[in-house]
Amino acid sequence: MSGSHRIAVAESLTGGLLSSHLARADDASEWFLGGVVSYATQVKHDVLQVRPGPVVSAEAARDMAGGVARLLGATTTIAVTGVGGPDEQDGQPPGTVWIGVCHAGTSDASLHHFSGSPEEVCDATCEAALGALLDALAGNSERDAGSA
Repeated sequence: MSGSHRIAVAESLTGGLLSSHLARADDASEWFLGGVVSYATQVKHDVLQVRPGPVVSAEAARDMAGGVARLLGATTTIAVTGVGGPDEQDGQPPGTVWIGVCHAGTSDASLHHFSGSPEEVCDATCEAALGALLDALAGNSERDAGSA
């Protein structure tokens, strides 16, 4: 990855796992700024400036991506928010995940539905988020039919 990118993440259900994946890259110090783990709803609102309302939503994912971009001065951000399980949240079943991307002055969010244990949902979320990051950097705005 080029050193001209300044990448940051905001994550909820993954609890730092996404940041860990990025930080392990050989050249991460050249482009990875860091992340905010906003597991608690209040942290999403207070730190990332997520607007009032459900936090498992496209709006929350976009707000999280924009919030971490402002906080860390990133040019590209990925945000993940969702329900790892085993219980529902915001009326959404386990496995419901929104991935927000902020890049080149635009923001987008895509809805995903994963199955499995909470650990499996988190792993699938990270895989999808990393794919969304690569797509954003490659200039692809539409990641899948679930984009909102």
